Amino acid sequence: MKASILGLCFLLMGMQVSFAQPPKTGTNAEQEISTLSKQKWQWMSDKNVDKLAQLFDDKAKFVHMSGTWKKAEELDVIKTGSIWYKKADVYDTAVEIADNTAIIWSRITLTAVVRGNDAVTEFTVTEVYKKAGNDWKLLALTFSSVRDTHAIKH
Repeated sequence: MKASILGLCFLLMGMQVSFAQPPKTGTNAEQEISTLSKQKWQWMSDKNVDKLAQLFDDKAKFVHMSGTWKKAEELDVIKTGSIWYKKADVYDTAVEIADNTAIIWSRITLTAVVRGNDAVTEFTVTEVYKKAGNDWKLLALTFSSVRDTHAIKH
């Protein structure tokens, strides 16, 4: 009898483990857009305007603390070093996808050189992407200055 009860316990534990699911870490598209966003920060740091030109949609808009401009102006700002995005420390991200549109909110500390002056600023960055064929294209990138206690709602 004890052996039967012990066997039943092991059977139930085995069934419970077999039904266990790994924690959900997002869809493939969400992971793809998160990875692409991280790559974008590295390309900006490296001033890799060739990769960025491929990523930015021709109608993309960029909203900074000092103004709003389009793709050509953003690429020129990066190429000339008018703003050098030295490093973006990403602390949190939230991704939402609807049809062929993805929005990613990232909580970052940006270390940059802006017109020759060092700047370290807390931002929530909003990026909007659209799926074009097999590729994602960045439509909009907006920097919102926030306090270091700001949190992204998930």
